[in-house]
Amino acid sequence: MNWGLILGIGLLAGILSGLFGVGGGTVLVPLFLYLLKMDIHVATGTSLAVIIPTALFGALNHANSGQVNWKIAAVVAVFCVLGSFIGVRMNVALPSYVLQKVFSVFLLVISIQLFFK
Repeated sequence: MNWGLILGIGLLAGILSGLFGVGGGTVLVPLFLYLLKMDIHVATGTSLAVIIPTALFGALNHANSGQVNWKIAAVVAVFCVLGSFIGVRMNVALPSYVLQKVFSVFLLVISIQLFFK
């Protein structure tokens, strides 16, 4: 394993997570796929494991700056847990090549919307 590459991926994902609120799906999964040659199923699971401490630390730092709406965060968190359960079931059921295509279309649509809005 290339630990320098792994450390670099972690640092980049942490910076982007703190800066833009992204990290897991939009940064880590593509980096895991292309740089570490992970299967997309392993990449998504690993990304979710990594995002736990990243999200907690980032949220607490934003909260210290008064930048968290805790009411909305609590409601969204409950439904994210439900959605995550459904999403993991779908992830496991889909073949890697289908999941990778769906993921790439998702990233493309999000990129186009962000660019033009």
